[in-house]
Amino acid sequence: IFMREGLVILRLLWFSRTAFLRTLTEENRLQKSRITWWEREGSTSPPGVTARKPVDEDETPLPLLSKKGFKTLPLWDFEDIYNEDADPLPDTCADSLRKSKDENFTKAFIPNIRLFSHKDNINMSEWNRLSHFNNPYGFMGFKYNEVMPALKLIPKPEGPMLLPKPGGDGCIRCAVVGTGGILYGSKKGAEIDAHDYVFRMNGAIIKGFEEDVGSRTSVYIHSAHSITKSLLLLKKYGYKSAPHDEGIKYVMMPEGKKDFQWLEGLFKGERISTGPYRNRDPRMYYSGQYDEQRFYVLHQDFLRYLRNRFLNSPRLNSTLWRKHRPTNGAFTLFLETLRVNVYGFITDDYEKYASYYVHKNTKSEFFFRMSHDFFMEKELWKHFHNSKIIKLYQRNEPKTGGKKLKARRERRGKD
Repeated sequence: IFMREGLVILRLLWFSRTAFLRTLTEENRLQKSRITWWEREGSTSPPGVTARKPVDEDETPLPLLSKKGFKTLPLWDFEDIYNEDADPLPDTCADSLRKSKDENFTKAFIPNIRLFSHKDNINMSEWNRLSHFNNPYGFMGFKYNEVMPALKLIPKPEGPMLLPKPGGDGCIRCAVVGTGGILYGSKKGAEIDAHDYVFRMNGAIIKGFEEDVGSRTSVYIHSAHSITKSLLLLKKYGYKSAPHDEGIKYVMMPEGKKDFQWLEGLFKGERISTGPYRNRDPRMYYSGQYDEQRFYVLHQDFLRYLRNRFLNSPRLNSTLWRKHRPTNGAFTLFLETLRVNVYGFITDDYEKYASYYVHKNTKSEFFFRMSHDFFMEKELWKHFHNSKIIKLYQRNEPKTGGKKLKARRERRGKD
């Protein structure tokens, strides 16, 4: 009996050692294979999935993959393959993103990447493909019967989210407005409101700051966390609700399982039955402006495309990969493939301003979340601005001191 038990233990140890060596080899391969969008030498038109494989009637949900089973971001053979929609509408605007002369950008850019999810583009094959990717880029670790009911409720958008204004030159001019302290005292409100469409995200406080940030909101991007938490964190600054202009379009960024619980309650018009928002009525957070034909849910392929091709942070090579993602502002900026002006995003002189424009002139130290790579985003926005891909609002005031503080913040941001 003891000899048999000893043999079993030896076999188990051998198999464990073999599995460990395979895992180590795979991790080394992944480390070497990860590249950023500007390093894609010799690439041509980006690949994309234009049609899903037929559904196998006998196909079942993939066994759950756990994020804990990977020490760094896992890369699959189909990592850089994405769903695409039909060819975009003819673009008559001379300076849209689609006509950028930046070679690296055009190599990485997919003009008809699928932006939005809806009930007609999810089936078992798609579920299993997306189950290889962690949230918000897929459904890794999510149970089929906990998420699929919400996915099957998402309405199909009726045409493009944005259309050129009648009588114009065919260009769609968009302002993407962040919440950075650089906007306080900027007096950019009228300029922002003059755009065809104004995008905002997170805790977009407007009342009392109209001269600097404008008063209009055409599209509001949020997650269940941001639309609920902003009410608590910003109450003392007079924030009472998310933007709710007449005819506003809402865009949801589903970052976790709780967002699908939110969506199920929202689309059914019911209180949420489970999870952290249990017993809440989601429709109450949209101040009477919820309309399913003006509500959009970002597609997981779009989110992964942005990370893989433009914001592939070194943090993905560490255990931080599980929680790391681009900011909501980054996702918002990439929603537009037309003429984009950007306000309130991080710039080189961020240390001169408050973290948030509602803090006014209070010099609050910039709060670097480990879940976001602000410095990589800062460099990308600067590059886009210099390449005339976007126009980034920056102040041209002389810098004053703060070198030691800046160095300390930059070190902290890279940790």
